[in-house]
Amino acid sequence: MENLNLFIRSIFIDNMVFAYFLGMCSFLAVSKNVKTAFGLGVAVCFVLIIALPVCWFLNTYLLQPGALSWFGEEYATADLSFLGLIMFIAVIAALVQILEMIIERYAPALYASLGIFLPLIAVNCAILGAVLFMQQRDFSNAWTATVYGAGSGIGWLLAIVSLAAIRERLDETKIPAPLRGIGITFIITGLMGIAFMSFLGIKI
Repeated sequence: MENLNLFIRSIFIDNMVFAYFLGMCSFLAVSKNVKTAFGLGVAVCFVLIIALPVCWFLNTYLLQPGALSWFGEEYATADLSFLGLIMFIAVIAALVQILEMIIERYAPALYASLGIFLPLIAVNCAILGAVLFMQQRDFSNAWTATVYGAGSGIGWLLAIVSLAAIRERLDETKIPAPLRGIGITFIITGLMGIAFMSFLGIKI
C-alpha cells in the first residue's frame, strides 16, 4: 500500500514538471506534436526506471557513510558521499547512450524527430532530480526506488503528452499574434500546473 501511495503521488502530486518545474527545457521544446512527445516521454521513463534502482544500490552499498562496512571493518568509517553527484550523472549518461543507440537502430524516424533532445536526456534535471530525491528520502529498498522512478517517469510522460495534444489543437485555432508560439505555451503550462494542484486532496 505504501508503494502504491508513492506511485500515485509521484505521478500526480509530486509531478516533476508541475510540482518541481524540472525538465522544462525538453518539456517545452519537444511538445509540439504527440508522437514525438510520447517517444521522448517513454525514453525518460525507461531511464528513470533503470537509473533509480542502480543509483540506490550505489548509494546504499558504496557512497553512504559506513556503506563499505561489508568490504571489511577497516572501511566501516569510509564516506564516499562526495562522489554521489558524479556517479549518478555517470549512470544516467551511460543509460542515455545505450537508449540512444537502440532508438537510432530500431526507430530512426523517432531518432531524427527528437534530434538533440535525446542525448540531452543525460542532463535532464527531472532525471537527476528524481535520483537526488530518492537519496534524500532514503528509501528502504531498491523496489521502492523503482516504483518512485516509474511514477516520476509516467508523470513526466503524462505532462508532456497532455501539453503536446493541446498544442496540436491550438494549431487549428486563432490565437492573438503576441501570444503565438511559446507565449501561449507558458500560459497553458501554468494552467495545467494549477489543474494538477487539485490532486493534492488524493489520499490512499
